[in-house]
Amino acid sequence: MRPSAGKRPIALLLACGAVLLASACGGGPEDSDASGNEADGPKIELTIATFNEFGYDDLYREYEAQHPNIKIVARKAPTVDAHIKNLDANLAAGTGLADIEAMEVSWIYNYLAKADKFVDLRQYGADDLKERWLDWKVAGATTQDGKIIGYGTDIGPEAICYRRDLFAKAGLPTDRTQVAELFPDWSSYFAVGRKFKQKVPGSAWYDSAVLTWEAMRNQLIQAYYSNQDRYLGAENPRLKKVWEQIVQGSEDGLSAKLPAWSDDWNKAFRTDKFATMACPGWLLGVIQDNAGSYGKGKWDVADVFPGGGGNWGGSYLTVPKQSPQPEEAARLAAWLTAPEQQVKVFKKVGSFPSTLDAYDDEQVKSQVNAYFNNAPVGQIFINRAKNVILKQHKGPREGEINQVFSAALARVDEGKQSPEAAWKQALDLADKAANTRTKG
Repeated sequence: MRPSAGKRPIALLLACGAVLLASACGGGPEDSDASGNEADGPKIELTIATFNEFGYDDLYREYEAQHPNIKIVARKAPTVDAHIKNLDANLAAGTGLADIEAMEVSWIYNYLAKADKFVDLRQYGADDLKERWLDWKVAGATTQDGKIIGYGTDIGPEAICYRRDLFAKAGLPTDRTQVAELFPDWSSYFAVGRKFKQKVPGSAWYDSAVLTWEAMRNQLIQAYYSNQDRYLGAENPRLKKVWEQIVQGSEDGLSAKLPAWSDDWNKAFRTDKFATMACPGWLLGVIQDNAGSYGKGKWDVADVFPGGGGNWGGSYLTVPKQSPQPEEAARLAAWLTAPEQQVKVFKKVGSFPSTLDAYDDEQVKSQVNAYFNNAPVGQIFINRAKNVILKQHKGPREGEINQVFSAALARVDEGKQSPEAAWKQALDLADKAANTRTKG
């Protein structure tokens, strides 16, 4: 599932330009065949709690047809925030959780610290299945002592989307292969942006300081936490360096200073407000929806991400220990996240697969997006996914702390607070968040 970024409309989460062809059914360990042999057994009801749109409705019916003794009951929250609020309440109460609970990538780290509340899926074959996924996807749901609490759903590998017409106006190359050579790292990305700004003073280089922060901060080996879950705060000079780079970008006019998902941000795609943005695959549909006919042929995608690889988005399926039927729940979670099912979901709602076998599908590899100048988006995002290296350890209050720093940077970007005051305030608030005991 795509990430939560504030309270944006669900419609944004449904958009994606990629279309894939589904392949044959697959499943997890000990999957029963579709012969109906289970029909004589007792009826088992499995509940699954997700948020926004996972694209699973057809898969539920397919699984039920293959397993006549299974009835799947879906609980779908309208937003990530609503889902988390309900999950936390039921976790604290010790009752009320679904048999399968979805976890958004930005928040699963909070629950890795509560791994004793979730089934270690190694009990039901996770060790035999983990080669399905990109290694960094598995690592994101694995505790330091090796417990695997989630099966990976989608991911959000990042490339750079750019405006060909504005690049031409600035005298920059427009061919996506040449564009990919312009900024192998963030220093060169900002440097090219300053050159662009000199040539095209009426346009910014990127849309938002906050979204650029998200991209850069995610690449740090240690951002908010040490590998021992110790909050770092002001002790981390690398985090401060990223902050200073982005603040300087705002002072140099590189940011369009648009709050992400706001009406102004949405409308800006139909103008020449900015030229580039960090771009996971699911964002292509957002750009297309917002830019409409104005942007067709103007936008393109380069097979590059400064600093190597980056990921923005994705989820996991977990099995709480509250489940009275953890083996059946784990089996369903494994089936829903199998490569074959991930391709079907991608075809339906555009969520990019996290399983390696999905990348061998010819329809995935050959996928192009006509709106983005026939960019070979399938191969681009396969390449970007394989370039992600999960170096960063994320601690138990990662989500809350990142919200604090993102809000502070937004105030700086919009001229509402000085960088020094915003940094100090962020440190104070983040320290309080890091030291707040979590119930459950």
